[in-house]
Amino acid sequence: MLRFSKYEGLGNDFIVVDATHATLTRDTARRLCDRHRGVGADGVLLILPPSDTSALARMLVLNADGSRPEMCGNGLRCVARHLVRTGRATGPFVVETDAGPRRCEPLPPDEICFDAGHGAHLGHRTVAHAGHDLGFALVSMGNPHAVTFDAALDERLLDELAPPFSRTFPEGTNVELAAQPRPDTFEVLVWERGVGRTLACGTGAAAVAVAAIAAGRAEPGRELVVRLPGGPLRVVVGPDQRVTATGPAVHVFDGETSLA
Repeated sequence: MLRFSKYEGLGNDFIVVDATHATLTRDTARRLCDRHRGVGADGVLLILPPSDTSALARMLVLNADGSRPEMCGNGLRCVARHLVRTGRATGPFVVETDAGPRRCEPLPPDEICFDAGHGAHLGHRTVAHAGHDLGFALVSMGNPHAVTFDAALDERLLDELAPPFSRTFPEGTNVELAAQPRPDTFEVLVWERGVGRTLACGTGAAAVAVAAIAAGRAEPGRELVVRLPGGPLRVVVGPDQRVTATGPAVHVFDGETSLA
């Protein structure tokens, strides 16, 4: 039997497992995330012992298709909430990820402010779709993102465009369609490699903010509100491209399931 906790961050939902070793296989992760025959989730988060004593824990992420991304912002908030809820953390602490150490700070009543990492600009890519050229800014937040402000916020467009576009990258990429209704507010739809279209993506929100500042759409150091289908994240991009983001992480239920 596998004991787990279910959490969600802006509707991006995860199965959180305390583990001593990274023992879950890709097939098991796929089965657990199946919304009809499993627990149902966008991914599995393993909380493991850290490799460095300066960190409280290590987070390993398995997507719904069993693939292993480098980083997951909403997942990090859920891991942080689990560590707080189970009494292992109170004030600020560090969680190791495959993209490097990330600082987390719990805020009342149920929010987590987290270090989303340094935004790195990786160039641009133009995609022709339905007779239009869409310009994408390529941004790394420890994991890859492609952000465009040229497309309508259309879920069907995203579902058509993102999968083949992602496959043009050796390791795939997350894809964000973004609009700017107000100077400090962005509306975003996100498609995540290994999962599909999701209600929210923490690193995706950070990537949109980084791309917006690079394009002159926003100023560094100001709090930006990034509104995703599951709700808003508050994002700040520093002058050094270091990004912090704040949003909720909610415990849904605890359970156990058979691995047989």
